[in-house]
Amino acid sequence: MPQPFVMPDFYVPYPARLNPHVEAARTHTREWARGMGMLEGSGVWEQRDLDSHDYALLCAYTHPDCDEEALNLVTDWYTWVFFFDDHFLEIFKRPQDRVGGKAYLDRLPLFMPADPAAGMPEPTNPVEAGLADLWLRTVPSMSEGWRVRFAEATEHLLYESLWELDNINEGRVANPVEYIEMRRKVGGAPWSAGLVEYAAGAEVPAQVAYSRPLRVLRDAFSDAVHLRNDLFSYQREVEDEGENSNGVLVLERFLGCTTQEAAEAVNDLLTSRLQQFENTALTEVPLLAAEKGLGPAECAAVAAYAKGLQDWQSGGHEWHMRSSRYMNEGMVGGPSHLEGVLGTSALDIRTLFGRQAASRLRTLTHAPHQRVGPSLLPEFDLPYPLTISPHHAEARRLSLDWAERFGLLDDIWDRPTAEGFDLALCAAGLDPDATPEELELSAEWLTWGTYADDYYPSVFGRTRDLRGAKEQTDRFKSLLPLEDPASGAALAVNPLERSLADLWARTAGPMAPEARAQLRYALDVMLDSWMWELHNQIQHRVPDPVDYIEMRRSTFGSELTTLMCRLRHTEVLPPELYRSGTVRALENSVMDYGTLINDLFSYQKEIEVEGEVHNGVLVLQKFFDCDYPTAVTMVDDLMRGRLRQYEHLKEREVPLLYAEFGLDAEGRAAFEAYLRELEDWLAAILNWHRKVRRYGAEDVRRGSGAALLRRGPTGLGTSAARMAGLLGAAGR
Repeated sequence: MPQPFVMPDFYVPYPARLNPHVEAARTHTREWARGMGMLEGSGVWEQRDLDSHDYALLCAYTHPDCDEEALNLVTDWYTWVFFFDDHFLEIFKRPQDRVGGKAYLDRLPLFMPADPAAGMPEPTNPVEAGLADLWLRTVPSMSEGWRVRFAEATEHLLYESLWELDNINEGRVANPVEYIEMRRKVGGAPWSAGLVEYAAGAEVPAQVAYSRPLRVLRDAFSDAVHLRNDLFSYQREVEDEGENSNGVLVLERFLGCTTQEAAEAVNDLLTSRLQQFENTALTEVPLLAAEKGLGPAECAAVAAYAKGLQDWQSGGHEWHMRSSRYMNEGMVGGPSHLEGVLGTSALDIRTLFGRQAASRLRTLTHAPHQRVGPSLLPEFDLPYPLTISPHHAEARRLSLDWAERFGLLDDIWDRPTAEGFDLALCAAGLDPDATPEELELSAEWLTWGTYADDYYPSVFGRTRDLRGAKEQTDRFKSLLPLEDPASGAALAVNPLERSLADLWARTAGPMAPEARAQLRYALDVMLDSWMWELHNQIQHRVPDPVDYIEMRRSTFGSELTTLMCRLRHTEVLPPELYRSGTVRALENSVMDYGTLINDLFSYQKEIEVEGEVHNGVLVLQKFFDCDYPTAVTMVDDLMRGRLRQYEHLKEREVPLLYAEFGLDAEGRAAFEAYLRELEDWLAAILNWHRKVRRYGAEDVRRGSGAALLRRGPTGLGTSAARMAGLLGAAGR
């Protein structure tokens, strides 16, 4: 069968190396798989299948430095996970048996107890038998924290197979953002990252395991692994198995292009994710180590972990070029000048230049303050009705009085400017049923965040004061005590701090401790996201598209506002429901639509006036090397895809969620009210952007951002404001 596209030039900057124990691992895993019932008689594999797939070669390439015992165990894990994938395909995907697949998956976490002494049920099939054996052989040498993280990654890998099954059942192809997020879970690369910790003897220190830099290393690694696999497996998955979960197919449908063009675009995204990995490892991880005070052994463990992920990329590519499982005709023994040297067929120095180098160059050489003209806006076919609180006018007056009282209208804003921005209008649409007191507080949060958002990039970015920003970010966090919310006011020393302390005391004070902790976490995430923006601004780096979409949710303040909606229903809905994949997907699709509304409206303000690099339209311009109108069309298409995803989830997955959590009529009504609040959020965001005097061509050059560029910050609290980084809850 002819290949559906010519393989692109891959970015593989590091040569693959082969573990010398590869033959021992082949022998061991063959006998292990037979002992677990995975070969003859399984109905899935014969020995020739296992031999031709050669998972020992995969593991020997991806873990080149571990000893024989570790390589044997890691090879068994990969044999198990690939067997699971094929077993689930044959037993449940091909016959499209969701009920049976769900029951099958529900048993598997029972074979991964955090305490191995807790016992397990008796295995009933090769997948259960293999998992039980592997778990007991692996966990004794790892900490409880690693066990929890690895079990969670394994469960995601298993359960998200249902997502793939649902998409096959419906003939539905995901949008690109949905696909990346779901592929991380079902694709198993976060699970692979956990095994890197084991094989490299480099368990990540607990105090940084959940930090942004380590998360980005893991996620960028995962995305690159999956996108590479999608290129090599397109023919088998799409043409043979009828899979819809393949990145080439996703971009082919989204871009409306040929399969060859989609393959090139997938490879460009793969390159971008690898370059994101490199940027994070070199610029963010060292700062994290210093901030957390990691000792030499802990720093060495993080470095070994990063190196292990790097080895996996090169080794995985080498294996894909050699395994009979994939489309790789003519790829081994290519034109590399190192041809014939074991483990170097993936290394071709030509791939370090050309298209790959050009894409990196575009992200670092954006010319700021280009004349772009009025922002181009598509038709927003948002189907949700807008409702405005009858208390809007009073909330506007009171929130303006509050801002004036705290000194927020003495510098880059004055009262007429703030009136034109009308943050109370946004609040009145976000929560049309709020009491007058609730609406005033919401309007004040939005006023505070938007004011700070005008200050932050200009004050910190222009002076490249990363240290000052970090010090002020830490000061802001010190104003958010959990035990006595009102006590933070005593530490505030400038208008921005005093206004934050006031909002925290009034918002968190009446809350239950658990809700207060959730609010504090959401604020911490948003404060940290401002450091990410500054980090890119100092590098003059247009972000990677995946990193941008995911971080934009935080910089826009989306997580804070959706949390406030959630907290209204805590007495009726279980907290586990909000942690489910369905709810996270609902929220993320809504958040992304809202953030991209802002990027479309604010394009002229940010690109022409402020010289920003954080704008979704600009991100796509640089990634696809296209003009402004084309990028606007792409953003519009992505927004429509996210909206379709939200409606699909409401129609198809929410009923399954009700059944899974056993929600009664009251619980279902509460969740439906929450969904309406998410829809209110979208309608309010769009209405506010259309109505305010902030984004129009006549506004952007006379507004606060332009004034700040002309004269810099002056007035009350200026010295402290030069270190101010805040949460931008209403966006730019």
